[in-house]
Amino acid sequence: MRGLLKKVFGDDNQRQLKTLQPIVDKIEELEPNIEQLSDDELRQKTEELKQRYQNGETLDDLLVEAYAVVRSGAKRVLGLRPYPVQLLGAVALHEGNIAEMKTGEGKTLASTMPAYLNALTGKGVHIVTVNDYLANRDAKDMGQLFEFLGLTVGLNGNGMTKEEKRAAYMADITYGTNNEYGFDYLRDNMVLYKEQMVQRPLHFAIIDEVDSILIDEARTPLIISGSARKSASMYQQANSFVRTLKQEEDFTYDEKTKGVQLSEEGINKAERFFAVENLFDLKNVTLIHHINQALKAHAAMHRDTDYVVEDGEVVIVDQFTGRLMKGRRYSDGLHQAIEAKEGLQIQNESMTLASITFQNFFRMYEKLAGMTGTAKTEEEEFRNIYNMDVIAIPTNKPIIRDDRPDMIYKSIEGKFRAVVEDIKERHQNGQPVLVGTVAVETSELISKMLKRAGVKHDVLNAKNHFREAEIIENAGQRGTVTIATNMAGRGTDIKLGEGVLELGGLAVIGTERHESRRIDNQLRGRSGRQGDPGVTQFYLSMEDELMRRFGSDNMRTMMEKLGMDDSQPIESKMVSRAVESAQKRVEGNNFDSRKTILSYDDVLRQQREIIYKQRFEVIDSDNLREIIEQMIQSTVERIVHTHTQDELDENWELTSIVEYLHANLLEPSDLSIDELKGIDQDEIIDLIMEKIKIRYDKKETELTSEQMREFEKVILLRTVDTKWMDHIDQMDQLRQGIHLRAYGQNDPLREYQMEGFSMFEQMVTAIEEEVSKYVMKAQIRENLKREEVVKDAQAVSGGQEEAKKVRRPYVKSESVGRNEPCPCGSGKKYKHCHGK
Repeated sequence: MRGLLKKVFGDDNQRQLKTLQPIVDKIEELEPNIEQLSDDELRQKTEELKQRYQNGETLDDLLVEAYAVVRSGAKRVLGLRPYPVQLLGAVALHEGNIAEMKTGEGKTLASTMPAYLNALTGKGVHIVTVNDYLANRDAKDMGQLFEFLGLTVGLNGNGMTKEEKRAAYMADITYGTNNEYGFDYLRDNMVLYKEQMVQRPLHFAIIDEVDSILIDEARTPLIISGSARKSASMYQQANSFVRTLKQEEDFTYDEKTKGVQLSEEGINKAERFFAVENLFDLKNVTLIHHINQALKAHAAMHRDTDYVVEDGEVVIVDQFTGRLMKGRRYSDGLHQAIEAKEGLQIQNESMTLASITFQNFFRMYEKLAGMTGTAKTEEEEFRNIYNMDVIAIPTNKPIIRDDRPDMIYKSIEGKFRAVVEDIKERHQNGQPVLVGTVAVETSELISKMLKRAGVKHDVLNAKNHFREAEIIENAGQRGTVTIATNMAGRGTDIKLGEGVLELGGLAVIGTERHESRRIDNQLRGRSGRQGDPGVTQFYLSMEDELMRRFGSDNMRTMMEKLGMDDSQPIESKMVSRAVESAQKRVEGNNFDSRKTILSYDDVLRQQREIIYKQRFEVIDSDNLREIIEQMIQSTVERIVHTHTQDELDENWELTSIVEYLHANLLEPSDLSIDELKGIDQDEIIDLIMEKIKIRYDKKETELTSEQMREFEKVILLRTVDTKWMDHIDQMDQLRQGIHLRAYGQNDPLREYQMEGFSMFEQMVTAIEEEVSKYVMKAQIRENLKREEVVKDAQAVSGGQEEAKKVRRPYVKSESVGRNEPCPCGSGKKYKHCHGK
């Protein structure tokens, strides 16, 4: 059907390329004129284009000339002239789309043109890379071109001071990693003074390896965490209990979903082990959570595949790149459960102070563009979530790489023997070989087999990533054999050594299929760059995880019936199709999972944006009295309406209103019950607000205007920060248990949205009441300073780290006798409350 539609309507990608081609033709036409300019004249073009933009011309109007200027500059400074296909990619990027350009086609150079054009606005352009090495390299190499053309370039690196970061963000074009941009955004929304912020409003970002950042890491939250101390003993007890359980008898493990569930027998054992009557009693919620995480740690998390143990610590292995993710921790207690399983010291759990996913962070930019070698298979996701089209840019030279059909073996042993034999043969001929593996343990197994076979090789996996760039750069030299976990070394070109072309170029051998076709395509793409020859071959077995999870059992039965042994592979299009359909199914599942996560995260996103916007208004404002009076008004209205609901005004609880006001907002001499009798609700509110304004004015006269304004900011910032952090924690807890609502025939997402909204309203109410109370009741010290609610918070990508102490707001009360009621309204004596 799709083929028929293509015939009738034409290929969508071809249509998009046709609309871009005339723009490329115009740039080509202009080139001779621009080439005649001297270096100084070319530089002056930047100021001229900026001025034209200020005078009302759009970036689209300036595109042809701007791109021709960059092309000429690149030729003079870098000795590189962008090919027409690079111009195509550059136009696609400016339009806010994804340019799919194959490995070695010069994505980095293509990105300079839209970066230059959009920097003419003066609003700043962010170029996002996957690691510090690439950010450094590109800022240095491409920075020469931008500086030659009169633009400034900044590098936003890890560990820089606020002043250095601010300078980097003030540059026309800033290079940095996705983590660094995201954390800077979160930190900017935790500052106490406007001058401490480093970022400007988010204008335009070009994301390199966009599929890695917006798809593979989409579910990775950036988290700034503080403390939430929990006992390590519960993890140890749960671990001891889980060690006594037997799979199938006491618990079930679903390999497809990686879900672990206790059976009836397992539940009985748990009740006996922990001496509880009913494991599902509400008071045992924490216990169930610990048991489930311990089960997951034992059944679903495998050492040297999902994580490695290094220097007494559990370090996560990135499933997509095979790199060690130091500093990251599994959240929700799973990391602690693994530490208990491995007999290591259990770190504290932590409290989330601020968090955002890459999905939501990058959607905040006015315009977003991306480039990668492999994005077409995820086009639907890019379109639905980020509103970006994927435009496949043709290669400069035709691809002549030989992509051979998969070789399928009956067992893993047979497959690995064939892989080693193939490597050995190619190595003897001098052909360089790159071997791609999915897991760390596979790379180590093949390494052992190659050692036995006497084949010299390099291993690049999570345990050996410090030599990454050097190993990858040499992987195309004659006679080299490199084993790489997944896509380690991504972003670094493999250039072919002398005499390698004649040997058939780089041979890429895949030891199993990844669950995402895109990762397989990335591995293939390392070979055959810029029209070079190359060969790729995947080896599969019926025992591979992907085949076990989604492949057909009929295939194995068929192989057995045909009497095929481990030395006989089958090359079958039917098997290749089965593998591809399994991969599509997994990709679909992963897309649904990311979409669901985004739907949940959107609830918190809306709330985050409201809080951060209001917080900025507080920091930016010169006088907060109007905002605080509105908060007091809301508080007063709530109190009055709560106690005057009866239709008969003689039944109104005026005493309760007065008691609340005396405790929280006014002095006993300011208001009596008699003043409230015989008037309606609105008149009561107006009278109270009148008294509060008199008391506020009196406070104003006790201090200088500057001290009063600073006092208001201190109270507001402390209260908002503390309540918001508690709210994030509560939302996290709500999220963890919300899926159980499905058992009651309720939609968990709808329930989460409704309850999340209700909790947010409760938080706003709590902020209003606390701010009102502190502003009206607290005694003001002259040396009052803004203080962070949490000191030394940890920025963690994808999890949480060791806890830091949470500082609660404290404001000194007015002079009160130690045995008198505390003016905060708690009902306790002053000596037991704020008089401690």
